[in-house]
Amino acid sequence: MKNVMGKYQGRFYRAMVLAMAIFMLSFVTVGLAQADSGATGLAPAQSPDAPVPPVNPGQQVFSNTCSACHIGGTNVIVPKKTLTQEALEKYAMDSVEAIKQQVTQGKNAMPGFGDRLTPDQIDAVAGYVLEQADAGW
Repeated sequence: MKNVMGKYQGRFYRAMVLAMAIFMLSFVTVGLAQADSGATGLAPAQSPDAPVPPVNPGQQVFSNTCSACHIGGTNVIVPKKTLTQEALEKYAMDSVEAIKQQVTQGKNAMPGFGDRLTPDQIDAVAGYVLEQADAGW
């Protein structure tokens, strides 16, 4: 029995982490839906006539595509491989080109998004990750 558990323990752990990430993402999605519908019960932060600041395209791509696993620069799948400046430097991921390649092709536990994101979206998210890492997330 011990050999069987040892054989599947890593798969079980990864499946549990993925399930937790999906579970957390569902709360974010529900919260965003409530915010869009005005169902939060909170007064708006600014008047409806106030200009809306432009959304950073990289931030939008990150929120929609990356934050399930990398919320706030963390890594829920491989905790030591965060998106902090220190980790990006340690793993030679501290350039736009390196991040673009990782996002496009994927590597190890991270899938590639080259077939789901446009080159402009990949450029934007790579720049956003570097900006956020430099700012300390």
